[in-house]
Amino acid sequence: MSSRKHIFQISGIKDAQSKGQLLRAIKQLDGTYIGGPIYRESITHLIVSQAVPSEKFLAACAGGKWIVTPEYLLDSVKLNEWLPEVPYEVNLSVQSPGLTNPVKAWREKVARGLVSGAFQDWVVLLNVVDFKRRDIISRILNAGRAVVYLEKPASVHITHVINRHVVEDTPDLDVPCTSMRQLALHLFGKSFAGLKWPVNQPCNPSDGDAEDIDTSSENVLEEAERLDCSLDVGVLSGLENTLEDYIFNVEKLKQKRKLLYPEFQSFYLSCPTTQRAPADLRNVQSLLDCGFFPQALEELQASLHPGVLPPAQLVLTLMQHALDGAAKPYTLSMFRTTLHNILCINSLWGSASYVKYFQQILQCPRCKAGVWSLLSTSFRVCMSGAATCHSLPSPARSELISFHCDLQEFILRLFQLELHAVNSGLTTTMPWSTLLGNVFWTVWERSTLSSKAVQQLAELLVEAYQWAQSCTEVDAVQGQRLLLRLQELLEVVGEFWCQAHSTLNRPLVDKGLQELGEHIAILCLGQGTDVAPDFLLELIPSMLCSQLRLVTADALYRFVCRRNGIATGTEALSLRKIVSTYLKALGSLCARRPAPDPSPRLGAEPTLASCASQKPSAGLKGGVCVFGPGKENTPRGLNRVNAAGETLLHRACKRDQVDTLLHILAHPGTDVNVKDYAGWTPLHEACNHGSSACVRALLQHSPSLDLSSQVGGVSPLHDALLNGHVLIAKMLLQYGGSALLQLRDSFGRTPLDLVPAAMLREELRRCATEGDSSAATAVATVHDVQDLPLVETCSCLLACLLLSYQQERDLPGCSSPPLRLPPGRVRTLLLLSADPRGRALASGWANARAAQLAHDLETLLGMGRHVGALAPALKRCQGPHIQLLVQLLEDLQAEGQQLLEGDAAV
Repeated sequence: MSSRKHIFQISGIKDAQSKGQLLRAIKQLDGTYIGGPIYRESITHLIVSQAVPSEKFLAACAGGKWIVTPEYLLDSVKLNEWLPEVPYEVNLSVQSPGLTNPVKAWREKVARGLVSGAFQDWVVLLNVVDFKRRDIISRILNAGRAVVYLEKPASVHITHVINRHVVEDTPDLDVPCTSMRQLALHLFGKSFAGLKWPVNQPCNPSDGDAEDIDTSSENVLEEAERLDCSLDVGVLSGLENTLEDYIFNVEKLKQKRKLLYPEFQSFYLSCPTTQRAPADLRNVQSLLDCGFFPQALEELQASLHPGVLPPAQLVLTLMQHALDGAAKPYTLSMFRTTLHNILCINSLWGSASYVKYFQQILQCPRCKAGVWSLLSTSFRVCMSGAATCHSLPSPARSELISFHCDLQEFILRLFQLELHAVNSGLTTTMPWSTLLGNVFWTVWERSTLSSKAVQQLAELLVEAYQWAQSCTEVDAVQGQRLLLRLQELLEVVGEFWCQAHSTLNRPLVDKGLQELGEHIAILCLGQGTDVAPDFLLELIPSMLCSQLRLVTADALYRFVCRRNGIATGTEALSLRKIVSTYLKALGSLCARRPAPDPSPRLGAEPTLASCASQKPSAGLKGGVCVFGPGKENTPRGLNRVNAAGETLLHRACKRDQVDTLLHILAHPGTDVNVKDYAGWTPLHEACNHGSSACVRALLQHSPSLDLSSQVGGVSPLHDALLNGHVLIAKMLLQYGGSALLQLRDSFGRTPLDLVPAAMLREELRRCATEGDSSAATAVATVHDVQDLPLVETCSCLLACLLLSYQQERDLPGCSSPPLRLPPGRVRTLLLLSADPRGRALASGWANARAAQLAHDLETLLGMGRHVGALAPALKRCQGPHIQLLVQLLEDLQAEGQQLLEGDAAV
């Protein structure tokens, strides 16, 4: 007989007589039997009559144990010795010739020492509420030598998440969400399809031995099957139809609201079908020639009637007289009334003659550079600006300023009427044939929102807000009205372009809005300062176009985070990104101290105002020297660039000249993120050339260092790993955290995809975890916001972002038609958040907007976790914008709770 100890368990055999016979055989052969309902690690053999979906069977396979049929015991007892197990081993490939028996394959791998178990190297977060099922899954995983955690560890990289019976969202770990069925697929491979295990038919424990009830033969895949079945195409299709109907009603309501402008109705008078005889305006021309402008305007008023347009040259003469500043208030008022009457009685919307006529009369009579030139000049005259089409009398009289305001109102109303006519179907011509389409876009610019004229309008808007900050109290009211007109003009322009393209090419609309939003962000933050300008608190909330406000707030927030060395990822904007990634970034900003004044007062003692106060590490040759702002302390060649656009900072990092680098960093106003002509930053150069001391100096002494800057998708971390500089990569991850691991190059590769060695990947993950932990610790230990103006501005941007996202993506909380989700649909959303298969199916819906709404509603259901993770400093701060943001988040949490209860009116 074999000297090897045989320890048995039995699974799936419920007949008492058969089981008793097997137990007697084990005892006769001096074997050991372990009873009970759970799997035991110490066994050597499992007896089954066939493959069963039980804990014992799955765990024994994962642990590489012998799994044999009852005949092994019966034949061995006949010969009174242990027979070889191979002929009796359970074979799952019988029904599929040519396939390897997975039970045998795992056993041989474990026996040869190739693996310690089927789940070797798995680090699993077991996020299951049902303790019974959690223990079963844990024993199966432990049998296969997986490392199992019941809570997310602080410094360990999770490879898999098992997420069943969870009502809250899975932690954002960017790892596969695995089901029990997928565990079985991992164990049995292609043979799994031939098993045909019963679904929702657990075995009855009462059929077992009364002294040894084996409940382990219960179908442990039952729950997974039931959940997967509940996420079949039919259920998801029902959810999709519900959300599509809701979106249709929302759009219908939005279109109805666009037409609710009673004040416009007076402009839509029916024009005569036949052209009336031209009016005799020779008397008007004679009065103008004699300089009797008021009398000429009175005569012209009396001659106006529908269907007749005054000669363009006559109107231009009156316009010239008004703009020259010599006209009396009565004359200016009469001319304004005349323009409105011309518009009111000649509503030839979209016709070529209408567009041509207003293009002729609404321009500077001297320059004749078009409508936009006149309009921009008019705004700058009101702002006492010098950038006008030609020299104008300065300072302008109050009467002339008032006329310019009236002229701006007239042109704005004209554009609004055209947009209203297009929306209401009053014009059958193409949108681009309107005056608005011709003023802001040339034929070659219609595919982009950011045409030259629109960019100039954005620049004028930012300039106006800067001007309004310096206005006196007397001019404040006029300044606010001017800002409102500019905001209304930008709204009309944005809505018009989106309306012209949204029906046929929605991706083009999204791209155009994104480009203009980033252009406005560059205009606002292009001054090289780390603290966002104060006028952002007024500019962004005042934007009337919600689509443009959404992308502009997003671009500004990302730019501020990037300047403060915080990576926000490159994935598309979603509610999850706002309440997870962006809120974490805001918590990190709470710990940032205010940027020092780069220009100290004359006579003040030199300080370390331009660099961080940390001491240099041992790897540096010396600390950052203290230099005053004097010319003699400016590094030689600081402002020179070579043929490639490289500054002295670039060259010092390429050559690892750390002393020169520290000298430059100590100089006030140094931009550490300056780019050469190809877009490379000094940090890129240091990472590319292995200048570790320079990288360390940049990280220690540059709080605004941008670690996520990419050129062709290549970030500094990509650059370091591509060139084999592992030490630099570790430093970057210890400083920037795991957000850097999410960056992808133009080939879609993350930094870890560039590392072939598994051990090195784990080291890099540990470094990233250290970076996250240190950042989280810094945020948690900050009891008060360090830089209140910066955090207030960012909170304002996030609040605008949340409100605009709710409005544009039809989330609860906005004025929209009610959609009551029945409990079945809410349950489907809960399953979507936990099931990767459901997420994939939802992402493949034909209606991408409905798919995005479904994912946003998933996030809404788990808002409690995100609100609870807010930085303590934010919760305690009394800043008005911070308090508003916290209140908005709590309102979203309440909406999610109502949705869970099935009573929310979305």
